[in-house]
Amino acid sequence: MSNSRMTRRSALLGAASLLATPAVVRAQSADAFPENEEAISTQLPVRRNVSSFSQQNWQDHFDELGVGCLLADITSRAVHYWGADGTYKLYPSSVPMSEELTKRGYTKVVRKTENPSWTPTSSMRERDPSLPVRMDGGAPGNPLGTRAMYLGWPAYLVHGTHDTRKIGRQSSSGCIGLYNQHVEELYPLVQVGTQVRLV
Repeated sequence: MSNSRMTRRSALLGAASLLATPAVVRAQSADAFPENEEAISTQLPVRRNVSSFSQQNWQDHFDELGVGCLLADITSRAVHYWGADGTYKLYPSSVPMSEELTKRGYTKVVRKTENPSWTPTSSMRERDPSLPVRMDGGAPGNPLGTRAMYLGWPAYLVHGTHDTRKIGRQSSSGCIGLYNQHVEELYPLVQVGTQVRLV
């Protein structure tokens, strides 16, 4: 066998390296490694919980489906949604930073907004005086992302986020955060009046 002949293995390896090149280039971009991000050694560890991605039954949390049910599981950092037609969705989420910011119990979705504006609460501004009084929807840095579903409790929402590092972490001031692409998928399914439980 000649050394100059291309073997099947070398052809496959060559093709694989060509396909991987864009991923390697993306991994070396500034987006993948932000220059102003805190060192990982100063961040709280993320508790991984494989049970968060186990399907749950709506009957364990609600008496009836109604127009739909949404369960935010704070411990496993997951949002479960059941539609009136039996549709089931499961998403990873961000959760409140501390137990004192966490509200648990039953409520419902009272309104929905695309590209929501953000008004930090007085307690948020007390903790961080640099926060703006208000931020328009679609503005860079708006922490509510592209969609928001407001709950019956004042200042509690299920919303998107532009900061994808927050998902799977204790990172909110009380709200439940989703990747923008997930909240955009969920938004048209969730009707005003959807039952919500935070556990």
